[in-house]
Amino acid sequence: MDFSIIDLLSFIGSLALFLYGMKLMSEALQKVAGARMRSILTAMTQNRFMGILTGVFVTAVIQSSSATTVMLVSFVNAGLMTLAQSIGVIMGANIGTTVTAWIISAIGFKVNIAAFAIPLFAIGMPLMFSSRSSRKSIGEFIFGFSFLFMGLSFLQKVAIEINLGSAVAHMLAEVHGSGFLIILLFVLVGTLVTMLVQASAATMAITLMLFDMHIPGFGFEQAAALAMGQNIGTTITAFMASLTANTQARRAALAHMFFNVFGVLVFLVFFYPACHAVSWFVSSFLGETNDLFKLSAFHSAFNIINTLLLVGFVHQIERLVCRLLPQKEQDEEYRLRFISAGLLSTAELSILQAQKEIFVYVERVAKMFGMVKEMDRESDEDRFLKTFERVQKYENISDRMELEIANYLNRVSEGRLSDESKGKIHRMLRIVSEIESVADSCDNISRILDRKRQGKITFLPDMQSHIDKMYSFLDEGLDSMSQVLHLINEPDVDTARSESIETQINRYRDELKRQNVSDVNEHHYSYETSVVYMDLITECERMDDYIINIVEAVAEYKPA
Repeated sequence: MDFSIIDLLSFIGSLALFLYGMKLMSEALQKVAGARMRSILTAMTQNRFMGILTGVFVTAVIQSSSATTVMLVSFVNAGLMTLAQSIGVIMGANIGTTVTAWIISAIGFKVNIAAFAIPLFAIGMPLMFSSRSSRKSIGEFIFGFSFLFMGLSFLQKVAIEINLGSAVAHMLAEVHGSGFLIILLFVLVGTLVTMLVQASAATMAITLMLFDMHIPGFGFEQAAALAMGQNIGTTITAFMASLTANTQARRAALAHMFFNVFGVLVFLVFFYPACHAVSWFVSSFLGETNDLFKLSAFHSAFNIINTLLLVGFVHQIERLVCRLLPQKEQDEEYRLRFISAGLLSTAELSILQAQKEIFVYVERVAKMFGMVKEMDRESDEDRFLKTFERVQKYENISDRMELEIANYLNRVSEGRLSDESKGKIHRMLRIVSEIESVADSCDNISRILDRKRQGKITFLPDMQSHIDKMYSFLDEGLDSMSQVLHLINEPDVDTARSESIETQINRYRDELKRQNVSDVNEHHYSYETSVVYMDLITECERMDDYIINIVEAVAEYKPA
């Protein structure tokens, strides 16, 4: 095969255009669906059969089984879906992804759909500049559809220009071995190519294109073997997404891999009879002479039969993956539970993941404040220092959590988002920053208490009573803040309780300031004691300022 570097880049560029079009289509449809996609996946998986139908529907709509399985891994990671529910949806996703092959078989190589791309751009452009996010997403879908078929058309054109068919035929002629070994080789090639491209739809499009060229030595069986390999290769996307997720999410990815590998092994046993049966069915019952439909029918039959074989063994698959990936007996106190740097899927899901992580962040900061109160009551120096070290450790954890959640949200914000989602991310970034400030206040209080210990300062009973009352106000403030934070998606949030607590704290601080001046002048305690005492009171009041800032950030959110 004689081709230049320009030809090679043209082939890769055509494939890139196809992949970009599919990505744009998928993301646009997910944005149009928005929270409804999440509701569909979580509400329609009460039994395995509904889960399968849901997987078929969602994957057929967003045109990407990889996107569906990554969403599933994310849902399992976030605790929104059980492992058993995800297995059913995975089965359906494999069936839904075959829709792409049918569309390409029907119009991809018969009609020059690329010729309609420019007029479609003219339709999509006004929608892209619409102020309404739903119309903008529809415009993105039109652009994605156009790019996809332009890429497919260019791919076919470049393949003809570089005489790809002859090159493949020559390579096949050089391969020595029996017929079944060639089939195994094509399964392996399909797996590796899909792992590299990370899109089974793109590999399937190339397979259909090669099959349509009628290359010597590359018939229906070889193309079917490539299609089966794609089913294994496509599992790598979800598997990679699960690497930094929790154990349940990794189990979901492993179940996806097991399901597809099992199907390939079963079909390999009956490979040739299965190919003959599909070919006979398409020719006899559908009356279709287009060979591309035979390949699409095989692709669908493979996934449907595999689903029928395993649908009764969902719980057994669940037990198997749980045995292969046991829950580690380790303290996960100091790691993110719901998000990870390596996991990004849909914008809606990413925001939901971050929300749940913020709830965990608040719980940890509240626990940190509990440690501070323990320090204040602790009379044993060793236990005091041990608790002080824990507070310092939690302060470091708080800093890391703020950075990781903020970085995650910033990565999400780099994608194509609706104005509503952008505003929500902006508010969440503010909330995360204020939570970290609450943790800083806890750390500051602990350091003031340590200063008190080192100076051997003792507070009068009334002074300690005032500090304890301030602590109780902060406990109420943290509790109220947590309740408000869990209503972040609600249109109306009642902030009256938090505002009332803030007012009480401010009045109490002013009252204690005046009393402190009087007590020092009357020599009830030393000036050094008064400084430490008022530093504690002031830091408590400052901590409540951060708490009310979080409440206000939540109250600003008004969903459309």
